[in-house]
Amino acid sequence: MELDPRRLRVLRAVALRGGVVDAAKVLHLTPSAVSQHLAQLEREVGQPLVDRSRRRAGLTPAGRLLAARAERIEHELAEARRELAELTGRSTGPVTVAAFSSAVCHLLVPALAALARTHPGLEPRVVEAEGPEALRELRTGGLDLLVVEYDGDDPDPDEQWRDLASAPLADDEYRVITPADWSPPPRTVRDLADRPWVTAPPSTACGRALARISAQYAFTPRRAHTAVEFPTTLALVRAGLGAAVVPTLALTDAPPETVALPTVQVAGHRRIAATWPASPSGPQPRTSALVEALQQSAMNLGLTPAPVDSPLPPIP
Repeated sequence: MELDPRRLRVLRAVALRGGVVDAAKVLHLTPSAVSQHLAQLEREVGQPLVDRSRRRAGLTPAGRLLAARAERIEHELAEARRELAELTGRSTGPVTVAAFSSAVCHLLVPALAALARTHPGLEPRVVEAEGPEALRELRTGGLDLLVVEYDGDDPDPDEQWRDLASAPLADDEYRVITPADWSPPPRTVRDLADRPWVTAPPSTACGRALARISAQYAFTPRRAHTAVEFPTTLALVRAGLGAAVVPTLALTDAPPETVALPTVQVAGHRRIAATWPASPSGPQPRTSALVEALQQSAMNLGLTPAPVDSPLPPIP
């Protein structure tokens, strides 16, 4: 009985993603092609590997056995890539990375420009994504690396992060910003108690920062507007519609009409980290090269390096 390793990789993707359609997306194949690979593998082993009695394809006991073997083969191939990278000093091959908007613009884009010079064989693919769905993609093979943000006051992570490894990129200080033409001009956060705010959703890092600031200064912010993306927040502030809490990274290209209060230190910081699936042998060379380039991007911007042992946040 001959087993084609390429078809074992297809079976592994179905096991990780929980279905043919999602596996096809990760493998950059059509669902029909994935089904054909599975059918041929079943003919090779002489027994069914996929339970087609359910709406979403599950694996039979034989399928789960082969998928586990395919996982071990993938680890061996990863180790081979690591050894080759050590020989040549360069990482090659595809790598898929996801990040939130401001990290893409100010950390990831410069990192990829540097990698194009130092690792020309690297084939990066960028996805703008964050939150639970991005974490699912990371865990099921859709991503190689994910850049996450969380509030610096978040508690230690729970057990759900045990399957992920991480590296700190930066501690990005928050700024309280106000329109330049407000009269009288606010001098402290207390002067903003009765002013309108452009707020982030409460579950976000900036949303929690505003909650902390308002509790410290004993006022309830007047949530006049809600914005998710920082360019939207800056546009609303520039238009005179409210104050806001934003991280320093978001102000990299801020217009001069937007000003920061002198009492910014009360706002704390968000932490930015890179995370990837944990492995006993450590990260892939492609992942390591990308993390190092991201850390250099953060240093070039003057962002405060995060502590090495900074924890990941609780799962959203």
